[in-house]
Amino acid sequence: MTSPTAPRRALLVANPGSRRGSAALQPVEAAFTAAGVTLLPVESSPRETLTARLVAQAGEADLILAVGGDGTVNSVAAAAYRTGLPVGLIPAGTANDLARTLGLPLDPAAAAQVILAGRRTPIDLGEVNGTFFFNVASLGLSVKLADKLSSTSKKRWGRLGYLWALLRALAEARPFSAAITGEDGHTIVVKTLQIAVGNGRHYGGGMVVEQGAEINDGQLDLYSLEFKAVWKLLTIAGSFPTGRHGLSPEVRTLRGRQFKIATRRPRPINMDGELLGATPAVVTVHPAALRMIVP
Repeated sequence: MTSPTAPRRALLVANPGSRRGSAALQPVEAAFTAAGVTLLPVESSPRETLTARLVAQAGEADLILAVGGDGTVNSVAAAAYRTGLPVGLIPAGTANDLARTLGLPLDPAAAAQVILAGRRTPIDLGEVNGTFFFNVASLGLSVKLADKLSSTSKKRWGRLGYLWALLRALAEARPFSAAITGEDGHTIVVKTLQIAVGNGRHYGGGMVVEQGAEINDGQLDLYSLEFKAVWKLLTIAGSFPTGRHGLSPEVRTLRGRQFKIATRRPRPINMDGELLGATPAVVTVHPAALRMIVP
């Protein structure tokens, strides 16, 4: 943990389309104005050019401020990594899993006060084929879920929208084959419903990757759901919020700093709730890669 340093100028990246994005901006702008902090808005769309915009303006600020959900803060990760600027997060999405991991208050006004206090801590970043993630990178069931979960349903229904989308995804889920190679070079061939590799602790609206997972432990936590029947997932559903699903004999768990995942045909990868890559994938961890402002 580094000494608190109050920000003076912040690059603002906001997602007005997030569930609480527009409403969250009002108390944040008021708090920052009262504290004498200048906000410099940066256009967040299209995502492909956001990193370049942030890097170009990095010399004008001492903080990147993300207002939105996990997808919004994911979009600033590359720029923060390249520039060394700390990141402040105002949770305004549906799941807010990074905020949960960091212990940030979910109320925007309270989160703004945390950022103004300026207490920074280093955290790890995960990477898949050159794209960063904070929480989890996964393929299989989670991709089906992302397909079913529209931005409209997230904004309108919140957590209920997640549940409905999950039920629809489960109805269509089918096992697939994959080869997982650890950093020791050993390869395991599995038949699985989902492979998830966690850098942080929380994902999917409050579920836990693994009961001992932390976002600053320099490790990745992988699990593979190797159930022959989809309905059997219901028998361990209650263990996901505590990260104890790995105790099931049909859930494979691995820990390491790098994994390679190959599938028979390219499969899309969900990173922090966004479809941002595909197999074959090399998943690595960058310990203490950037600084986040935390309580």
